[in-house]
Amino acid sequence: MSWQSQLRADPLPWLLDSGPGVRYLALKDILGLPADDPELAAARHEAHRDGPIATILAHMADEGYWVKPGHGYGPKYHSTVWSLTLLAQLGASVEEDERVGRACGYLLDHALTRNGQFTATAAPSGTIDCLHGNLCATLLDLGYKDERIAAAYDWLARSVTGEGIAPASERNAPLRYYAYKCGPGFRCGANAGQPCAWGAVKVMLALGKWPAGQRTPLMERAIEQGAEFLLAGDPAAAGYPNGNAARPNRAWWAFGFPVFYVTDLLQNVEALVALGAASDPRLAPALRIIREKQDAEGRWALDYDYTSKVWGYYGRKKQPNPWVTIRALRVLKVAAGSSPRPA
Repeated sequence: MSWQSQLRADPLPWLLDSGPGVRYLALKDILGLPADDPELAAARHEAHRDGPIATILAHMADEGYWVKPGHGYGPKYHSTVWSLTLLAQLGASVEEDERVGRACGYLLDHALTRNGQFTATAAPSGTIDCLHGNLCATLLDLGYKDERIAAAYDWLARSVTGEGIAPASERNAPLRYYAYKCGPGFRCGANAGQPCAWGAVKVMLALGKWPAGQRTPLMERAIEQGAEFLLAGDPAAAGYPNGNAARPNRAWWAFGFPVFYVTDLLQNVEALVALGAASDPRLAPALRIIREKQDAEGRWALDYDYTSKVWGYYGRKKQPNPWVTIRALRVLKVAAGSSPRPA
């Protein structure tokens, strides 16, 4: 079944007319134009000069941070961590604007510990799966090259399998778990010490972006364990540990933009299909939910947002949304075996 046949109507004309940022992503990810295509190059340039990408970069300090210097986790959601994550989701590129590369370098200089953990507190104890996965994926999506990224990915994979990491109780160990990132298999203090599926999705999304031919055996083991965790929990039902909550967070079924540490079913499926799990029968109910959430015009609504908490405006809730529609179309396209060409 082709991905186009899963649509109730063709949303592409609407996407191409939804502003420079959406137009660029539609040409790149949905139409799949090659990076050197003149139309795509012009759209990429315009998206960086007008619209949300330009708005975010206009608020960046010359040194490469947003709001205040340092590790960049706070204040939510305007500081460095969130601004870079949002830029990546908008398709920003280091090749198009040197400020993007400057900000990536600043992040690595100030938020990455010597053992490869991204931190929310400037100390190794501030590492947590959702943050680390988001930032690893962000740097690759932005096209930034730096040998320190490999160290961050090594920690990412190692933290899943537990290889070479001591328990949190061994305080003198050179590499150990902490109160938040408290154990292997996505265990998180914020989820009462149980495996956190929100964090797992971010980790798996990041691992899927690392070039397949360059994955280490450690990465492959982490991918195998992580994919089984997400699939065994039934993505359609969000059947994962809920900490102290009685039921899964409703945000699982609320498709949003941008996507930070809150995770939805759409991003869960995105991570899994990128790793080759599209044909796994356990994923079929989740893919069906995604298809059923489109309207008669082949568009998806914005269910979850950050309103004025982020740089830029991304649409009204409960209305057809081009950013969410791009997210859904990407997933259906990859799941159908017609993956977007890399920019």
